[in-house]
Amino acid sequence: MSKKLDTIIDQIAELSVLELSELVKALEEKFGVEAAAPMMMGAMPMGGAGGGEAAAAEEAPTSFDVVLAGIGSQKIQVIKEVRAITGLGLKEAKELVDNAPRPVKEGIATDEANEIKEKLEAVGAAVELKPAG
Repeated sequence: MSKKLDTIIDQIAELSVLELSELVKALEEKFGVEAAAPMMMGAMPMGGAGGGEAAAAEEAPTSFDVVLAGIGSQKIQVIKEVRAITGLGLKEAKELVDNAPRPVKEGIATDEANEIKEKLEAVGAAVELKPAG
C-alpha cells in the first residue's frame, strides 16, 4: 500500500465513532454513493477463502446494538446514565428507560458496546449486546 493510503488509514483510525459517522455521510454526499453497498459485498462468500478460520473471522460481528433489557431498582440512576451515553434530553431518556427493552445505541464497535454495557450494569440495569443488523 502507498504511504499516502497508510497516512489516511492512520488518520481515520484516530477518529471517534461520531466523527467517523460524519465522514461516511460527507463521502456519500460528495460522491453520490451509499456505504451500504460495500457492506453487502462483504457478506458474499469469497472464492479464495478456504480455511475455516477465515470464514469464522468474516462471520464474527464487528458492530453491536446495546439493548436495555431491564432497569432494575435504580431507575433514576439508569436514566442519568442513558442521558450521559446518548445525549438525549431528560424526557427522551425517561421514555427509553420506561419502554425497556429498547436499544440504547445501535451499530457501534465492540469496545464501545462493552463499555456502555458495563456503565449501565453498574447502576443495576440489565443489558444485552446483539449483533447489529
